Amino acid sequence: MYKRILVPLENTKTDRAILEHVTRLARHDGASLVLIHVADGFAARNLKTLELRESEEMRKDRAYLNETTARLAAEGLQVDAVLASGDPTKEITEAADREKCDLIAMATHGHRWVKDFLFGSVAEAVRHRTLVPVLMVRQRPDGDE
Repeated sequence: MYKRILVPLENTKTDRAILEHVTRLARHDGASLVLIHVADGFAARNLKTLELRESEEMRKDRAYLNETTARLAAEGLQVDAVLASGDPTKEITEAADREKCDLIAMATHGHRWVKDFLFGSVAEAVRHRTLVPVLMVRQRPDGDE
């Protein structure tokens, strides 16, 4: 059913929830995966505008993406990776279009009420901004950080 699945990763324990689910889905459908991490710190958001160097955080994010991609490829999956910078919602939705993905699969923290208001929800914002179907998998309570 799905051919190319975009998987936003945070480089946190939350990623386990979506990776466990989406790897089974990809195998079932014979789909390829596109892993994306959006660095959104000051350096990442102003990298091009201020001609900044890649921050230590971005280097760690790139290493995490490369390690995750290599691990999934070793498991027999077709995987590409994108390290983006800036606004997560914008970068995720644009990557879904650019990479010709037919599903966005995201993990959610399961925040409610006040935390969603304070921290926002990238998953909710993506859902409202894209026409690509969005699968949201909530992390298990034992995965809370």
